[in-house]
Formats: sequence, C-alpha cells, structure tokens
Amino acid sequence: MKTRRLGRHGPEVSAIAYGAMSFGGFYGPTNREESFATLDAVWEMGVDFLDTSNIYGPYTSEEVIGAWTADRGKRFKIATKGGIVIGAPRGTVDNSEDHLRAELEASMTRLGVDHVALYYVHRRDWSIPIEKVTETLLKFKEEGLIGAIGYSEISPASLRLAHTVGHVDAVQSEYSAWSRQPELGMIQACAELGTAFVPFSPLGRGMFTDLDL
Repeated sequence: MKTRRLGRHGPEVSAIAYGAMSFGGFYGPTNREESFATLDAVWEMGVDFLDTSNIYGPYTSEEVIGAWTADRGKRFKIATKGGIVIGAPRGTVDNSEDHLRAELEASMTRLGVDHVALYYVHRRDWSIPIEKVTETLLKFKEEGLIGAIGYSEISPASLRLAHTVGHVDAVQSEYSAWSRQPELGMIQACAELGTAFVPFSPLGRGMFTDLDL
C-alpha cells in the first residue's frame, strides 16, 4: 500500500482510507459482526487509515472501531471529527474550544485511544473566526491529543484564513466523477499551501454498486 503524508509534518498514512460512516447505519442496517469483518478485510489489504465521526450513528461508528481495536489488539490511524452539535436542530454547529475539547475527549474514549492521527472540524461555525478555531486545534496538537489538524467542507478562502495562524494539515471535501467542485479552487489552494486534500465519497455514495439510495 502506498502512503501519503498529511500536510507538511503530519503523520504518514495509507493512500487509501476506509470511511466508516456505514458502521453508523447510513447506508442501511448493519451489525457489529459485519463491521468487524469489514475492518479485518481493510487491515489485511494494508489500509491503516480510518475516517469516522462522532455523528456517525451517532457514536456507533467510533464505538465499533474501539471495540474492534480492543478485541483484535491492532490499531489503525484514525481521523475523527467534531463541531456538529448532536441532538440539536440540523445544522447547529459549535467550534468553541470547550465544545471541541469535550467532543474530542469523548471520541477518544469511544475509540479506546489517547490520541487520534487527525482531527477535523466537521463544519465551520461562522460565529467564531476560523483563525481562533485553528488556534484551538493547534493547542490540541501541542498537547499531543491529535497528530494533525483539519477542516471538512470549507472554502479555499477559509483555508487561507486558517493558514495565517498555522499550517492546516488536511482538508476533506466530497470529490468524485460527478462532484467536482474542489477543482474550482480547493485542490489548487491545498497544493499551494502544502495541505493534504482528502476526498470523501470518491465512489459517489454507492452509485457504483447496486445500493438503492
């Protein structure tokens, strides 16, 4: 398996990651046995990088990964996310340090780890300057809680603002044959700033399978 570095100084991870949103039932009913078998196969293929979030389930995806880790005695490099407020009206976000820290600590507990390879702000909170949010993420990195900092679904302009405070290791955006918006500036900004561009749903959310969405 080829590897890629997250940003200029972040951890090195497999070039292909496994997106664990399905463990939370997004693509239909699942169970722990099936999820464990999937993680076993992913590990055997040489993929060492998982992408999850506290909202997948909610919580179920992280709990499954944590249970698999405890049972198998193997550790993936994990990216997880925070910032979307669970249980609040759809679209409610909170990028305050207190909220992000509480969510990060809760995620690590579910995952059974004392740090994660990458922590994304899942959605931007427009009530807090992104520069301040970046300072929070950098603090988590300095404390050893995370290996790299990232943002999910931000604009090139927001990335450049964040970059004035410190290096952003990764940006995640949907990118596939029919979701091409990152080509309108985000991929170019990431290349210029040395930020890893991490596409999600590159297979179009199941469009290349027989899954009926």
